[in-house]
Amino acid sequence: MRAFALTVVALLLVATPALAQDASALRREIEQLRQQLQGLTERLQRLEAQPAPPPAAPPPAQPAPAAQAPSNPSTQMSPVSPTELARPRQPFSLYQQRGAGQLLFDIGIAGDFVGNLTQKNVEKAGGGTFAGRENRFFPREIEVALFGQIDPYARGELRIESGEEAAGDEMTVHLAEATLTLMTLPYGTQVKLGQMRNRFGWSNAVHEHDLPWVDRPDVYRVFLGEEGLVEKGAEATWVPDFLPFYLQVLGGVFNGDNESAFGRGRINHPLATGRVMAFFDLTDTMALQVGASLANGETAERLRSTLLGYDLKFKYRPEGWLHPLLTLASEGIYSIRRVERGLDFDGDGIFDAFQKQTKHRFGWYASAELQPWRRWSLGARYDATQYPVAPGWQWAVEPYVSFYPSEFLRFRLAYKHTDKSHRDVSDLLGNGGSSRLVDELLFQATFILGAHPAHPF
Repeated sequence: MRAFALTVVALLLVATPALAQDASALRREIEQLRQQLQGLTERLQRLEAQPAPPPAAPPPAQPAPAAQAPSNPSTQMSPVSPTELARPRQPFSLYQQRGAGQLLFDIGIAGDFVGNLTQKNVEKAGGGTFAGRENRFFPREIEVALFGQIDPYARGELRIESGEEAAGDEMTVHLAEATLTLMTLPYGTQVKLGQMRNRFGWSNAVHEHDLPWVDRPDVYRVFLGEEGLVEKGAEATWVPDFLPFYLQVLGGVFNGDNESAFGRGRINHPLATGRVMAFFDLTDTMALQVGASLANGETAERLRSTLLGYDLKFKYRPEGWLHPLLTLASEGIYSIRRVERGLDFDGDGIFDAFQKQTKHRFGWYASAELQPWRRWSLGARYDATQYPVAPGWQWAVEPYVSFYPSEFLRFRLAYKHTDKSHRDVSDLLGNGGSSRLVDELLFQATFILGAHPAHPF
């Protein structure tokens, strides 16, 4: 035991000078760092005290070139080889600005609530704008959206919706959209795959909570159903960069599931769509968008159905304003549809033969909106449309006023009068219902939480 104690004492006597030397070296290094920091501080103070250098003299003005007659911009561009055109574009640059640990997608929630007041006979017939929900306040659309860059070359979008479809029914959650967009393909093209709102016209691609009116125009509801044209397939877009104005050309191939206009639902007998849209800056304060659309497919009876559409949109925004003062819009659809008509030769109520014929129908609307104040706007829409198969037509007028407490909250009040040339089949149920003349008071409340992508024009 005594030997062990002596050993420990000896080790302590040896280590003490070494520890003292280490502490002395550490103190010297700290003193050197302090002196360096003090020197840098003094240099920085001297630089800040120096006066700013005088501005450089502007270069001498060059003589203006002689005026020349305007020429076609496409003739002034250097020729581009087919190899350069076929080369994929650069990756999406914003993707590379994401920091570590950040989400690669955005999340947004939109809520849209509608109230409807109308006549009792219209409620019995179920003939209001929102069939089966007359004289009710209901959530029309609750949407959760996830969207963002998958990688520098592709974008993804997912939208899940729920809403009341009929009085007393449980609200069901369903997939509204799920798309993959390849953004950097050759020749300046993009391809969108999945389930999407087709870009037939401009308002069909807009969700209900983003429409400038409470309801979708009658021509779209009559020809394409309440949900509009929503299909599964692929859509390619091309934007040429050699024109003096913006031009977008797109074409798509889809299943054709829409029961109102098509309904074949087979990709080997597809629904083919196309659209050409041009945008013009008329002046610094006025702009015009013009488009033409096509949809061609087959009905569930394997008969040809074709829709031709046009769309116009004009905006005037005074100098320095953050919102447009005047917005004008119009869309129309011309339907060419083959149908079968039953023939009863002996009058026994049983069709003896079927005759094929072609139905030509047309519908359109025009709207105007004035927003003289940032939080208030007022407008009106006029609808007139024939029915795609049945005889007759209907027209409607809908004035409205909107209030925006903020860009994420909106309230809208509208009155809609609809006049139909014929009574509906639902009017013949014998319960006193009738929807030939419809007067409705519509109320809408819409909010947005989280991210929400901006809509073009």
